[in-house]
Amino acid sequence: MQNIIFPKPLKKGDKIAIISPAGSVEIPQLEKTLELIKSKGYEPILGENLYTKYQNGYSYAGTEKQRINDINWALNDKEISAVWTSRGGYGCQHLLQDLKLTEFKKNPKCYIGYSDNTVIQSYLLKKGFASIHGQTIKTSSFGVTEESYELIFDILKGKKLNYKIDSNPNNRVGETSGILVGGNLALVYALLGTSYSFDFTDKILFIEDIGENFYALDRMIMSLELADVFKKIKGLIIGGMTNMGKETENKEYEESFDSFAYQLIADRVSKYDVPTVFGFPNGHIFDNRPLIIGSEINLKVGKKVIVEFHQS
Repeated sequence: MQNIIFPKPLKKGDKIAIISPAGSVEIPQLEKTLELIKSKGYEPILGENLYTKYQNGYSYAGTEKQRINDINWALNDKEISAVWTSRGGYGCQHLLQDLKLTEFKKNPKCYIGYSDNTVIQSYLLKKGFASIHGQTIKTSSFGVTEESYELIFDILKGKKLNYKIDSNPNNRVGETSGILVGGNLALVYALLGTSYSFDFTDKILFIEDIGENFYALDRMIMSLELADVFKKIKGLIIGGMTNMGKETENKEYEESFDSFAYQLIADRVSKYDVPTVFGFPNGHIFDNRPLIIGSEINLKVGKKVIVEFHQS
């Protein structure tokens, strides 16, 4: 079994680097969460290019070099105890070939984010380090549950993470355990066939997504099937699937757990006899509760779904 390293718990006064590794952000979008971080007794340290804008077919938070400099600073600065991303969007793939972990390996720290940050979390796990798949700094600017952030602070303090959620008609019952991998489906899909892709063998895979046409969702699931991902894993967890298809045609467009998207996925994975959970509260949704990528988890799927984390 891969030996996964978990960062040590934070103490009051510890510094948290705030960076924008992908899309650009505005100052007002981050103010609420930055104040929350301060209220918890931590000191947010802003990356040099946190609010930089660079237009190149997309509004990036700086050039590739600027964003690479910021993430390498955040990961390796000895005074930084955690790294919290401002948002996802697109751009994290640009950074993979130039990431450096020289000092990080001596002083591992939590990397917090989701969406496009999945590729950074895959990179870190390949190197043996766990990370938090949870709210970005920007997310609070358009409203999320308080628990979405409180649970992240619990993880940072070293508390154990456990969930008990309602069952879903698409679930496949069973019990299993394994290391949790995955994140945003589009990025899991984008890394397939590269040296940066997750190792799926005997893992429990989590996926979530937003804003995909249904045929594109099917294409990504089909690609995972063609890559034998579903044959390799020991369990599957599906989170938020929202803003799927066309808004004018989909009555569930604003719903967190789109039933047609779920049915599409359920049909594709029905031949694989592994415990499967639909409707897990993580993703681009109002109730986005954190997961620990790289943690050993116990997954029990029955009348209720129980997910127990065994991070050390």
